[in-house]
Order: sequence, then C-alpha cells, then structure tokens
Amino acid sequence: MFDCFRGNAGEILARPDYLADFGRFYESDIRLLAKIERGQTFKEQGSPSWEAFAAGDWAAALRLIEAERDSVAAYFQDSAGRGLAFRRLRIVEFPVTPYLQWEMNSFRLRSELGEEIRVLDAREIADLERDAPLPEVVVLGNSVMYAVIYDEELKGAGARRFTEPGQIATTFTEFETLCRKGEEFLEFFEREIAPLGPPTVN
Repeated sequence: MFDCFRGNAGEILARPDYLADFGRFYESDIRLLAKIERGQTFKEQGSPSWEAFAAGDWAAALRLIEAERDSVAAYFQDSAGRGLAFRRLRIVEFPVTPYLQWEMNSFRLRSELGEEIRVLDAREIADLERDAPLPEVVVLGNSVMYAVIYDEELKGAGARRFTEPGQIATTFTEFETLCRKGEEFLEFFEREIAPLGPPTVN
C-alpha cells in the first residue's frame, strides 16, 4: 500500500509553493479533501491554541479551541454549500503524546461541526511500516495529492506533489481500506482522551 510515495517520488514543493498550489486546487471544483496523519508530534505554526499548549497553559489551549467554534462552523457550512466533504484518518500510538492529546481536542470541535474523522491504532498498520512510516497524505478530489514534508523542528516545510490520476485513485482506495479498520472519532475520544488530565509539556 502507498507504494507511489516510496523513496523521493513526486515533485518537491517548498512550503510557499505547496500552500499556493494547495490553495489553487482547493478553490477549484473538488468535492473531497482527505487526509492521513501519522506523526505523533508537530509544531503548529500560527495556532494560538497550540502556542498556549506549548507554553504549558492547558486551560487556555482548550479555551482557544472553543473560541474558534463560530469560525470553524462557518468554514464547514461554506464548504458544504459547495459540496466539499472533509475526511481524516488519524493514526495513533499509545500512550498518546501531549501533542496528540491537544490535537484530539481540536478534532473534537471539527468532528462536531462536520468533519468525518476516524482513528486507527498504529499497531494495526505495523505490516505496512516495515520499511518506513506511512506518509502524511493530503488528497484533493481526483486532481492532486501531496505527501507533506516536515523539517527537523517538526514544522511544515513543503510537500511532494502527485497528479497522476491512477496514483490518486489507488491512494484513495487505500485510504478507504484503512478507514474501515478505524474507529469513529467521538467514541475514541470519550474512551481514550476525555479521561486524561492536563498533559505535561517538555
């Protein structure tokens, strides 16, 4: 699975070029934005909630997530109006990292407001990761997909771009296969995340 991402395949885009290319396709007539997220910790550039979390202020981090409710709701309403659906598969290792605990609280808001999110235990994909972890993948309709690149500080640094229709179709089929193995987000959240105390940030 995901063979097309092996090695250095794809056209490498620096972060500004990736964001511009993504925006161009996103504003087109696509009907689906699908993501596979594998990494267990990242640095979220430009997120006030993540900044509060990273500073150790968990209460502020949660408050800032909730403060985004109206804008996130408007975003999903606008997307639904143009027929665009959002689907996400989040791979999770245990015990969950502090970052993942923060992210899952952000995802709870998105799930409540219209994003379809499923969670898959990393142990379920061990056979797919004998050589390397699964890539961080973003698929926009049947037009383009990206393997996101992160730098040494775990910040987004760009992406590898793929536009071959057969590769995109195969990747989405593989995405669907993994989603069927996953768990509905809110069930996972209530069992694994809601009972946790504030995370300790190093």
